[in-house]
Amino acid sequence: MTINLNCDERLDDLGRKGYKLIQNKNAFCFGMDSVLLAAFAKANEEDKCIDLGCGNGIIPILLEARTNAKHIIGLEIQDISVDLAKRSVEYNGLNDKINIVQGDIKEASSIFGAATFDVVTSNPPYMNENHGLKNPQDVKAIARHEILCTLDDLAREASKLLKVNGHFFMVHRPHRMIEIFSTLTKYKLEPKRVRLVYPFKDKEANMILIEAVKGANSMVKVMEPLIIYEEQGKYTKEVYDLYQA
Repeated sequence: MTINLNCDERLDDLGRKGYKLIQNKNAFCFGMDSVLLAAFAKANEEDKCIDLGCGNGIIPILLEARTNAKHIIGLEIQDISVDLAKRSVEYNGLNDKINIVQGDIKEASSIFGAATFDVVTSNPPYMNENHGLKNPQDVKAIARHEILCTLDDLAREASKLLKVNGHFFMVHRPHRMIEIFSTLTKYKLEPKRVRLVYPFKDKEANMILIEAVKGANSMVKVMEPLIIYEEQGKYTKEVYDLYQA
């Protein structure tokens, strides 16, 4: 399929099923965290999934490639990202499996209804300090900072959207771990599986992957660490395999 790319756009190969993603350098381009989250998340054949704050559609498309989920919705508020995601879904011929919806995470349960989904995923803004932002309405600032949606908003809506025993998968920063766990349990999302991600084995963790289950009992499994690089510029085998078809 041919596609006309707009100014500042590029077409990136995702290394899965031949899928490609349209990205715009002026918007927020996906990174390692989205790839890791899509690999960490699980979905069964009949599951209905939603990605909250889907950006350019990277997680819905990777979830479709990696799982047998019945249907996947991506919810995104920013015009430019919605356009990119919709065009990527169409380019990959996934209109029957993925829907991109423009809307506010804070209103997600009103848009889709309560107890509608089996799986919720999110790679949310990590930063809750917005001081010194030159332009709080900038596309990249909104993706990185809790300007339009807070951690509390996300947990509340994820819980409302999920069926009992539904699964919530997210990636975030380790320095907010206590706040994350407290907020999740506040909304009956019980952390069940946690994995810390380290850039190198001798460096501090810079990401955390979390699976929580709605209405579950309190018991969490801490998985083995995930190391990204063996040495500068060389992925570990586990990470290298994540990028292979």
